Amino acid sequence: MARFLLLAVVVAGGLCPSLGQSASDEMRAGVEAYKLALYDQAIVYFQKAAEMEPTLVIAHLYLAYAHAQEYIPGAESPSNLLRAERAIREFKLVLTQQPSIEQRVQSLQGLASLQYNMKQFDAARETYEELLKYDAENSETYYSLAVIGWTQTYTPRMELRASMHLKPTDEITTVSACALLRSMNQKKVEDGIQKLQKALELRCDYDDAMAYMNLLYREKAEYECDEPEQRAADLKTADEWVDRTIATKNAKAEKAAANSSQ
Repeated sequence: MARFLLLAVVVAGGLCPSLGQSASDEMRAGVEAYKLALYDQAIVYFQKAAEMEPTLVIAHLYLAYAHAQEYIPGAESPSNLLRAERAIREFKLVLTQQPSIEQRVQSLQGLASLQYNMKQFDAARETYEELLKYDAENSETYYSLAVIGWTQTYTPRMELRASMHLKPTDEITTVSACALLRSMNQKKVEDGIQKLQKALELRCDYDDAMAYMNLLYREKAEYECDEPEQRAADLKTADEWVDRTIATKNAKAEKAAANSSQ
């Protein structure tokens, strides 16, 4: 489950009952409740602050965070989905006001994460792309877009294989099936590979990005099933990314062990 951190404290002070004196009082109480993981209480305080000052961007942003903390990804109960929808509503409200760049980035990150967890992949992709306009050097955004791309290619491929009654070890060999899979997946796969290349430019030891390079090259090999040489090259590249992923993880583990022994 994604966790949302409050990156600023409006005012200092201990947890106290809402006195209704000002929006700042409500925000202070809400922040302290949030820190203690008392999200129901935090929601009450932030909601009150937002009602008192409807254009107070930080109140809507923190209210979105608090609702998002209570959402459980994968649970389909109406009450759980309502939590997510409330968070999404507040994140979107922030974007319609006059947020700072930092607040806009935080809202877009929270919104995209919720959309992804709710399997609203097209919406999440659009939000992450919007996020890049304001935070173009965040490797995790490029990685997230690539993960969405892989998710949206893996499912139709598996459905096609199932319709053809193929075993896991069987290759797609029908030219028409290869062409169909290419039409569905090529653009997303190639875009995902480009996004991972950017993520790795920004963070050269990003082993999760390397792991998805392997997965995307295997998807590429699948729709190039009518081009044996290209398919073989893609599978070779995928295997190389597996080796690179393992080597990077091992190097990180060795470094962590060395640091802990000092």
